[in-house]
Amino acid sequence: MEQAGYDATLWRLTLQHSPIGMVLVDLDGRLTMVNRAACTMLGRDADDLRACTFQEITHPDDLDADLAQFERTLAGEIDSYRILKRYLRPDGSVVWGDLSVALVRDDTGEPQHFISQILDVSEEHERRDHLERTVAELETERSTLEAIFDTVNVGLLLIDADGRYERSNRRHQETMRLPFPDGHDGHAGQLGHVYRPDGVTLLTREEMPSWRATRGEEFDDYLYWVGHDPVTRSAFSTSARQVRGADGERRGATIAYQEVTDLMRALAVKDEFVASVSHELRTPLTAVLGHLEILAESDELPPPVRRQLGVVRRNAERLRTLVSDLLEVAQAHAGSLQLDRDTVDVARLVHEALEAAAPAAAAAGVGLEVDVPEVLDALVDGQRLRQVVDNLVSNAVKYTDRGGAAGVRVGVDGTTLDIRVHDSGIGMSAAEVERAFTRFFRGSGALERHRPGTGLGLTIVQSIVEAHGGSISLSSEPGTGTEFHVRLPGAVLG
Repeated sequence: MEQAGYDATLWRLTLQHSPIGMVLVDLDGRLTMVNRAACTMLGRDADDLRACTFQEITHPDDLDADLAQFERTLAGEIDSYRILKRYLRPDGSVVWGDLSVALVRDDTGEPQHFISQILDVSEEHERRDHLERTVAELETERSTLEAIFDTVNVGLLLIDADGRYERSNRRHQETMRLPFPDGHDGHAGQLGHVYRPDGVTLLTREEMPSWRATRGEEFDDYLYWVGHDPVTRSAFSTSARQVRGADGERRGATIAYQEVTDLMRALAVKDEFVASVSHELRTPLTAVLGHLEILAESDELPPPVRRQLGVVRRNAERLRTLVSDLLEVAQAHAGSLQLDRDTVDVARLVHEALEAAAPAAAAAGVGLEVDVPEVLDALVDGQRLRQVVDNLVSNAVKYTDRGGAAGVRVGVDGTTLDIRVHDSGIGMSAAEVERAFTRFFRGSGALERHRPGTGLGLTIVQSIVEAHGGSISLSSEPGTGTEFHVRLPGAVLG
């Protein structure tokens, strides 16, 4: 008897101090004994719980499942069961419990009571529920993006860091048949029927948009034609962005491109029209100017008439400049800007350009500065490069107030010719800098000061520089001046 009493006491102590909720339940479902962990978990004191049945503290949605297992155990179908269920607290909150139940029988096999163990899994269930909701949301978002990815009328391509094509949409796959009728190997840089904007020159591997993106470049509005047959050929505008991981490491690139065939053909027609009209206007303008020069040299005309002829001549020259600019822009856009490269002393060319600009600079009260080597031979189109320097120096003088300065610095970086034209003039805003090379664009400072011009000069300069395989950029701030930077790779002769 003493041993039995000791065992009972030990069992009760174990029950009370267990970190898991422990409950004795009679055959009617009433709680006859509960430990401290169960009281804490269920938010009730022991007396309150002992006055309850498990049915009363079980969430209604989980009660039928619990009762079914309870009845099966009493009927002897099973000895124990385990379910996940919810318990109701007095404050209305819910506790998720992992319930394990075993039926205790006496020596004759008659049921005595149930021993229940309840493990609080509310946090785990909440995490699992949150994870399931997140997965469902991600799946919905994935399905939405997948639908958008395949239905947009823009070609989309994902390339990995090694240039392999990882993923593309339906529009991309349809488009690939034009430049690659025999199929594509799925790797950046493969050559096909892909042409420059002139529609004649095939792109090199280094010029292919996929190869440029794989090399880490980012770009917008990269134009090219695809397709072997000029009649059915299509034009595309392409953009590329780099894909980077959380650590900033480059993981690949995305390419998006849109067909712009109608726009390109319309621009071509417009440029042909402009070139044609400009060419036709040149002949009569040349004749007009020639006769005006003859009249201006005549001593028989009275001074008032000569002054009026001077006005006519200045406006005719202005019109000829505009016609020439329009024709050059049309030629450049059509890719027909021709270069006549030869060995040119760039240092002498710059000095001559500054000498030509000196009278206008003196009249405007603008100082001219020059920093060039004594001799610098380069393989360039001398006439075209002089046009670049003349235009940039003219702008520098034109947009610099009296007392300011403009100048040219020429240097060499390996075999790259480096030309910088700077001024201390009115400068441009960030928005104006972005549009500076756009045709017919003129900055607010030029408009406010009524500076003459067509807005085509920088477009022509950019076309000449790019025809040389070079680049031009500018930096500027309002009130502090502007600097243009021209780089012509491979131009300098050793």
